[in-house]
Amino acid sequence: MATTSDIKKGLCIRYNHDIFKIIEFLHVKPGKGPAFVRTKLKSVTSGKVIDNTFSAGHKIEDVRVETRSYQYLYPEGDTFHFMNTEDYNQITLQKDALDSPDLLKEGEIVTIIFNAEDNSPLSVEMPSHVILEVTHTEPGVKGNTATNATKPATVETGARINVPLFINEGDKIKIDTEKGAYTERIKE
Repeated sequence: MATTSDIKKGLCIRYNHDIFKIIEFLHVKPGKGPAFVRTKLKSVTSGKVIDNTFSAGHKIEDVRVETRSYQYLYPEGDTFHFMNTEDYNQITLQKDALDSPDLLKEGEIVTIIFNAEDNSPLSVEMPSHVILEVTHTEPGVKGNTATNATKPATVETGARINVPLFINEGDKIKIDTEKGAYTERIKE
């Protein structure tokens, strides 16, 4: 058993007869009254996100997990195929197990979290940033850069990202997978 002081991002807990992964948390100590922890929990079975508040010192049941590296192979409908980088075993996961499946490029290495009790996959952790090529975007208008203007662009995985006006087709860009946002252009 853990307490609210053990709460951290990525921790898997058992709550309301389901397993949830903590995606956000904030320890709050108001001037009046007891402290509490405000959390955002994502169900690893349904993908549903809920907000919950735990009072300070509340006992939570954590789930023992193991992490393993897998390589993303290919999509097939709503399922995604992955291969273990150590023993080459393959597994398939549903699309809702991934946080941002539209940013996943074939051959990408991801970390899959498994429940240590029954060896079932719980969730997929993407790398913090991915580098993708822009396949389609409108040309930028010269001289229109006084503000932080952006335009939509389609990358090689099919995802649509807002990028600055100076980005052109064929450019490689670095994308933050957590926010799904443009970070920088990669020079080669």
